Amino acid sequence: MASSLIRRFREGIPAPHFQAKGAENVHGEDMWLDNDDIRPLKLADRTWNLWTYLTFWFSATATVSNWYAASSAQALGLGMWESIGCSFGGQILIAIIIVLNGRAGAKYHIGYPILNRAAFGVFGAWWPTFNRAVMAIVWNGVNAVQGGQCVYVMLHALTPKIANIKNVMGSGSVLDSGGMIGFAIFWILTCCFLVIPVPKMRGLVYAKLIVFIISAIAMCAWTLTLAGGIGEVARQPGTAHGSTKAWLIVRFLLLGAASCATFASNAADFQRYATKPNDVLLGNLVGFPLSNFLVAVVGNLVGSSSQVLYGKIIWSPLTYLDMLQTSSYTSSRRAGCFFIAAAFAYSAIFSSIFENSLPAGNDIAALFPKYISVRKGFFICAVISFAINPWYLLGSASIFISFLASYQIFLSSITGVLLCHYYVISRGYLDIDDLYTSRKDGVYWYFHGWNWRAYLAYVVGIAPNFYGFLNNMGVRASDGVAKAYYFAYPIGLCVSFLVYWGTCWVSRPAGMVGLGEWREVKDYVRPEERGVEGRADIESESGESVVREMAEKEAAVGVSPARSVDV
Repeated sequence: MASSLIRRFREGIPAPHFQAKGAENVHGEDMWLDNDDIRPLKLADRTWNLWTYLTFWFSATATVSNWYAASSAQALGLGMWESIGCSFGGQILIAIIIVLNGRAGAKYHIGYPILNRAAFGVFGAWWPTFNRAVMAIVWNGVNAVQGGQCVYVMLHALTPKIANIKNVMGSGSVLDSGGMIGFAIFWILTCCFLVIPVPKMRGLVYAKLIVFIISAIAMCAWTLTLAGGIGEVARQPGTAHGSTKAWLIVRFLLLGAASCATFASNAADFQRYATKPNDVLLGNLVGFPLSNFLVAVVGNLVGSSSQVLYGKIIWSPLTYLDMLQTSSYTSSRRAGCFFIAAAFAYSAIFSSIFENSLPAGNDIAALFPKYISVRKGFFICAVISFAINPWYLLGSASIFISFLASYQIFLSSITGVLLCHYYVISRGYLDIDDLYTSRKDGVYWYFHGWNWRAYLAYVVGIAPNFYGFLNNMGVRASDGVAKAYYFAYPIGLCVSFLVYWGTCWVSRPAGMVGLGEWREVKDYVRPEERGVEGRADIESESGESVVREMAEKEAAVGVSPARSVDV
């Protein structure tokens, strides 16, 4: 009987999977290109509708840092409402880029790493994908530090003893021992949520909107009541005038766009979950700027009230909450701080997942598809983001923080290439099969799997902004260079776009379509699912059958001129 129980127990434990699902029969160089997770999503996994995308951005933007996003402009001389207006204007601009760059994800249901293959080549996509994976991992660690601070405020509300724990973290850490306890708890909670498949997170997205509304109203009403009003900060005009003010408006308008460059570059990662391709349009164009605007308004009103209570502006809501309960450690204040901090922690978990874990998981799975699924990529991101000790990076490395803030110049150049390839070069058509193969006659093979045109455009797009980037990192430069750097994002995007177009015009790549055609599919469906729910075929919007075209291509003998490769 004992042996029978042991046998049944052993049979109930699945064997460890060292290969990702769908990669079992992939061999040769294709092992670096394919698994089931990074292929176009199945119909059952396309669960995000219009309302999901409208509320999604409250999950992504309701972060601690966004509460005081307009504070830098106020410190330099703009009024509160002028600062918020600049951020709002910039976010409207970047919302347009998000919709445009994410359209391939909504139509073909592929992520950013696979979209890179179309422009940079099936192997050339490695660099922009690796590039973004590293940044997502680093930012995941940074966001986890903020999440740990949320949990610390909750713990402090439960017991004052946590504030008196001996600090063993050293002067270089932004977290003390109590904060590290909060960080560890937050990290574990985030890992628990990573087990949930992304298509099934829709309900949690809606829940976060409710959590945000409750926490925002509660903290705003509470602090304004304590202060007896919104404070002078919300009423006083800016101190800058004339050309100084004009340049500040230009600077922070464009910074409002550039600070969201990551969302623009990896838009396909979350738009691929769309039930219908057009569901993402209103959700992004309205939801993104509106959510950022409301978060900034509430955050700045709360921050302005701190001047009345403490004689100085406290921009961080977590610092503000902890001061409220420290100055009067009553049960009512502790309860208020605990529940508001809990709402912040919940928001921070899903901001971390959607902004960092999801992109990193997609990237890592695309870099090592033979062995790593997107879910494994989530946990690899979590482990590495803990291992890099982000509490020390934020506490002692000012150059590191400047680098994170200036990374827009690299992302804008990649985004310009992707936009040009999809809208101008391929005219909306992607050969899905060739995105996952290393065949020499594949459309995206280019030169040994690398598209030199895309890399030339990428480098040239970075070049005009590089001196300004160094200036932002501490290198001396003229005032003209500093002001030119305000335009870094649109310059990088436009230059890379035009250079890529020019090189493709001079040296025509495989798969280039004439400007008179538009060949985007209505909604791509996997071949094995065609006929499911009445979706028997996929048609290009010009009326040509993509299925028929693919069949004719496969029947062709040899390599046609349209499938020529670089030599």
